[in-house]
Amino acid sequence: MPFWVVSVDAKSTYKGIFERIAPAIVKDGTIEKEYDWLILAREASAFPTREYKVPLEGKIPYDFRRIEAFAKLLNSEVDRDSAVEMAKQEIDAHHRFLLQQEVDRIIEMQTEITLKQIVYLHAPVWFNKYEYKHGLYQLLIDGATGSTIKGDIPSSRF
Repeated sequence: MPFWVVSVDAKSTYKGIFERIAPAIVKDGTIEKEYDWLILAREASAFPTREYKVPLEGKIPYDFRRIEAFAKLLNSEVDRDSAVEMAKQEIDAHHRFLLQQEVDRIIEMQTEITLKQIVYLHAPVWFNKYEYKHGLYQLLIDGATGSTIKGDIPSSRF
């Protein structure tokens, strides 16, 4: 699977109203975080990018000779600039989500994003489909570590 990893420092300054107690309080502050934000470089794919942690320290140069003959190599459909813009929008939305834990109404919020590094890579992901009691399920496995990324759980009927 092709991915863009957009490494950034993100800082959001905000002002909002905390209404869970009376009287309401106006709060302001900052949210500062570092991210290695993962962007799937395929359009219209449902992949759990927030649950998948790409181990950047395990990155090796691409060598097509090491790819199994039965494997499918997916190329990028998202360019670098689009990936950066998507990462910025998703990080801003994530900071808005985090802010909603602090305030009930956001009056203003500005997010500054400083790009540190942008990496394009392919990660080995195994898509395993299986059938259980006449139902079809899918399991996604990290091909580098062998850990489960996401899996459908068969429903049980009691």
